[in-house]
Amino acid sequence: MKTLREAKIGDTATVVKLHGEGAVKRRIMDMGITKGTDVYVRKVAPLGDPVEVMVRGYELSLRKADAELIEIT
Repeated sequence: MKTLREAKIGDTATVVKLHGEGAVKRRIMDMGITKGTDVYVRKVAPLGDPVEVMVRGYELSLRKADAELIEIT
């Protein structure tokens, strides 16, 4: 299982599955990250937190903990 946290700068990945429970999963889905969505990794902060991605035409910053919950291909 590869997660969004493991993706490198410049990678485009497709979301396969969202892990997590309740409010955390709902928050990720509310940001537009759902199964089948393409996500482009724009930047990663020097210490790896946060990760800046481009999803559905807008830029989004995710915490490492949230990025680990997003399974990609």
